[in-house]
Amino acid sequence: MASSSSVLLVVALFAVFLGSAHGIAKVPPGPNITAEYSDKWLDAKSTWYGKPTGAGPKDNGGACGYKDVDKAPFNGMTGCGNTPIFKDGRGCGSCFEIKCTKPESCSGEAVTVTITDDNEEPIAPYHFDLSGHAFGSMAKKGEEQKLRSAGELELQFRRVKCKYPDGTKPTFHVEKGSNPNYLAILVKYVDGDGDVVAVDIKEKGKDKWIELKESWGAVWRIDTPDKLTGPFTVRYTTEGGTKSEVEDVIPEGWKADTSYSAK
Repeated sequence: MASSSSVLLVVALFAVFLGSAHGIAKVPPGPNITAEYSDKWLDAKSTWYGKPTGAGPKDNGGACGYKDVDKAPFNGMTGCGNTPIFKDGRGCGSCFEIKCTKPESCSGEAVTVTITDDNEEPIAPYHFDLSGHAFGSMAKKGEEQKLRSAGELELQFRRVKCKYPDGTKPTFHVEKGSNPNYLAILVKYVDGDGDVVAVDIKEKGKDKWIELKESWGAVWRIDTPDKLTGPFTVRYTTEGGTKSEVEDVIPEGWKADTSYSAK
């Protein structure tokens, strides 16, 4: 009868074999990508997920909490970032130019994508798991599916400031489950840095700002014994330190699962 140590050794070796057979290369993540902008391109690996011409997740959402990323203003030009890009949700909403030159079906022209989801597959220091639509957008015209058939490729990327279409306003979605003692807000469509690192609210007629805590993705929340009635001014801070205030954007009598946009 085999000893327990022998069995454990066999299991461990089998696990190593499986990892090798599936090409799993555990590569440490690179340094965090911050709100610094330059002309320098960095190297990354790219894959794609979801439907070939889709926006990635089956529900068109993702780990940032955004919904309908297949529709404007994201239009499916979205993707997952690995640890130094997603940054436990603090990278949500950040924008990147990406391009590829190999294989031959790559156009070499840069396209812009927004981080809306998380990817922890350790295949490279920087890894973009793109929507099928975004991945195909790096191809020469008419060769989108040919490029997607490559499955994985090397690309170059750099962080850029987000520029939403004219008329797109910063939007605050009051999440499901919010009530007068619990308020959770998802922040989206932020020009410039795109990502948000702090959110505060102030009730109309009061001087005190109330700090919200990170919940998950791009969602910020507060639990309080005091009733939150509104209207509320929202102040958000981007990674680069820009502070913006949107006055009375969440009205009195606000409702859960509802979006409120800057006026």
